Amino acid sequence: MNAYIDVIPVLMEGLDITLTVLIGSAIFGYSIAFIAGFGRLAKNVFIRKFTTVYIEIFRGTSLVVQLFWFFYVLPGLLGIELSSYMIGVITIGMNYGAYMSEVVRGSILAVPKGQYEAATALNMSRFQRMRFVILPQAIRMMLPEFGNYLIQMLKATSLVSIISMADITYVGLLYRDANTSEGVAVFTMLLVIYFIIALPLIYITRRLERWASKGVATE
Repeated sequence: MNAYIDVIPVLMEGLDITLTVLIGSAIFGYSIAFIAGFGRLAKNVFIRKFTTVYIEIFRGTSLVVQLFWFFYVLPGLLGIELSSYMIGVITIGMNYGAYMSEVVRGSILAVPKGQYEAATALNMSRFQRMRFVILPQAIRMMLPEFGNYLIQMLKATSLVSIISMADITYVGLLYRDANTSEGVAVFTMLLVIYFIIALPLIYITRRLERWASKGVATE
């Protein structure tokens, strides 16, 4: 039991990195999701094709390889130097933003056509139809999947350890290497800590779902 207690302060040293990467990745990822989702629905063919290429590349390749590419290849290829934090946030955000963009696109398309027709009959512009009629209904449908992807992004933050970011996984591995007999304690506590971080995210997601569904009639 002492081994489990002793490892907690060590893992806490990397907690701030894990949380800041999660917050940054979530903000960036959700922003990319809406931009790419709307891009897939754009009338301009070039925008649709460009967005499709981005989505397929990031969905079709490994997040680990993407992290290595941004960390090792990008500086040599384009001469762009980014901090490990920025690379982690951008890579995780773009990866999950590609997946979530399909949630955005699918939710918008799932709004009944009658809603579009009713908004058009009220002489609303395309922007007004999207802002006041379509998007509020679509966001309600997005929330469950967005919540699931937020949990996935939390788990993906553990991968930033491969680009030398001292998150809880990284410091846990260092501690395990220096104390090989305590490997079970380290990985068990890592599981517990990730689960504890995920609990409020699950709670917030469910609260948002209930809030978004208020006043919405169900069939």
